[in-house]
Amino acid sequence: MTTNLTAPISKQLLFGLLTITIGVELILYLSGYSQLAGTIYDAIMVSSFFIGLKLHQRLSNGIQKTKVQLIRQFIGAFLVFILGSTIINIYSSNAFQNFSDDYEQYVEAYTEVVSDDKELVEPSEPIEPVEKMWEVIDEIDSVGYDIFTDILAGLEEVWRLAYIILILFVFKKAFPRHWEKGQRDIFVLIALFVTSVLFGIDHTLNSVQSWQYEIGAIVTFANMGLLFGLILLWTRNLWVTVLVHSVYDILATLSWYYFEFIVEMAALILIPIYLVLMAIEKNQQMKKSIEIVASEEIVN
Repeated sequence: MTTNLTAPISKQLLFGLLTITIGVELILYLSGYSQLAGTIYDAIMVSSFFIGLKLHQRLSNGIQKTKVQLIRQFIGAFLVFILGSTIINIYSSNAFQNFSDDYEQYVEAYTEVVSDDKELVEPSEPIEPVEKMWEVIDEIDSVGYDIFTDILAGLEEVWRLAYIILILFVFKKAFPRHWEKGQRDIFVLIALFVTSVLFGIDHTLNSVQSWQYEIGAIVTFANMGLLFGLILLWTRNLWVTVLVHSVYDILATLSWYYFEFIVEMAALILIPIYLVLMAIEKNQQMKKSIEIVASEEIVN
């Protein structure tokens, strides 16, 4: 895998990697002071999709999977992330009480406007159709923007893979002997750790909370980033990881506004689907094995 990730790259691709890594770090920091920087950040994240098309080929090593295998891989990775994130959240709520309490207050304050709008749906006096329409539009505008942000958040996995590639390039040049001896898994783990810490720090940039909150947030999101990174390397599929990230964030947003346990309900629905897909895949493998044996017998 490391051989493909550190294969020679063009100057254009190198510029793209530096833009969605170092460039994004700078823009993300400035976004706390400038609305234009925030817009540029969104634009870079959207454009990172096209860089991801090239990086995915390096990660996947040309391995082709069927639609059933891809769906099963996504569901498996999604269930693993839900389980892992639940453990991380339980740990953080106990180890970093200030972060847990402040985060809950943040969610309540953030969704307060939409909640207030919902209370207007059943007033003592009838609402005019036009007013009701504008209320619906306001809610769509608020929740829709958050979901759009969640979709872009999935492309942070392109950012992660780009960082891993750049870090591996540095190790390859700085430690050529160790690289040639095959000690590359250590470099991958270091790259994964570095990107996870950066992921945690990036989620606290421009924060004005207490240092207790900052530490709790960095540790929590760094663990989340580590989990995403492990899924990325396990599946060797960039787009599956992007989808897991986006879908989880979307469900988390919907849990803020509407149904608190929507993530858990999604997991319960996906488990039997995963088992069915496993059964289908095993059945297909058995049929192929029977066909191979039958063809060999004919030849003999």
